[in-house]
Amino acid sequence: MDLVTGGTGFVGWHVTRKLAEQGERVRALVRPGTPIEPLAEISGVEVLRGDLCDRESLIKSVDGCRRVFHVGALYTFWLRDPRVMYQTNVDGTVNLMQAAKTAGVERIVYTSTVGALGIRPEGETADEETPVSLSDMVGHYKRSKFLAEEQVRKLAADGLPVVIVNPSAPVGSADRKPTPTGQMIVDFMEGRMKAFLDTGLNLVDVEDVAAGHLLAAEKGRLGERYILGNKNLTLQEIFHILAEITGRPAPRHQIPYAIAWTAGVTSTALARLTGRPPSIPLESVRMARKKMFFNPTKAVSELGLPQGSVEAALEKAVRWFEAESNH
Repeated sequence: MDLVTGGTGFVGWHVTRKLAEQGERVRALVRPGTPIEPLAEISGVEVLRGDLCDRESLIKSVDGCRRVFHVGALYTFWLRDPRVMYQTNVDGTVNLMQAAKTAGVERIVYTSTVGALGIRPEGETADEETPVSLSDMVGHYKRSKFLAEEQVRKLAADGLPVVIVNPSAPVGSADRKPTPTGQMIVDFMEGRMKAFLDTGLNLVDVEDVAAGHLLAAEKGRLGERYILGNKNLTLQEIFHILAEITGRPAPRHQIPYAIAWTAGVTSTALARLTGRPPSIPLESVRMARKKMFFNPTKAVSELGLPQGSVEAALEKAVRWFEAESNH
């Protein structure tokens, strides 16, 4: 039996589906109140309600499991109360790791993020060994994931059988929420992208990220981290690809960072007053100040991480969003 946390999320759903396709018995830990309809599309998944902050539910969830894929996390660039982010992403991760160790789980794959890694100077690619500290983390999401990974690495040094994976920005079908990258694609499709920042991302097909999780469970070295990424693209390049796919014009004007920052400050301040998420989260603007370019060579060479076409993955995302909007 394999346990997947975050099985209704973008990456977690694809991990769950890939495990089921390989004939594995899968149990998905789902928070109370979270719709489970996405999991109904995958045959044979056992759904267990629980919460990363509820240790009793975690003891039940890991019971009888051979492997744990901890994909679940709170992924947002704005929360009215940031403490919830740390309770879920840091304390909840430690709770699950301890429950898995007590239950004698053979292998754990912990899903971190490239956001918890170091970034190199302009235009250079970073890898798993690029120096980084907590002070480099922009915003609560990155900070919480950095702290969680630090805890996991300490537990690994104490003998926890865990492998860490650091996905970059996954794109593809079934991005239901959607993720911030998926929202960017939707905004482009709906003509809301009028300008672009001088920034960049490493994009990867979400199905390759899911495959990377399974490969990490099979071949990953304990205590090691692996970047699950593919292609480094500037935001302008991403918009040009989306323009070719959708037939919509790509924005031509580059917006100065100072203007984007001001818009982010205003939007985030308004969100504090209204309680509604900001249209331009300041955290995402601050993150965009540096190009997040990464090198996935370690995962490709050690795990056999697939490197499917990023352009094809973007097209899959567009077609899925189109189909969803027509429902």
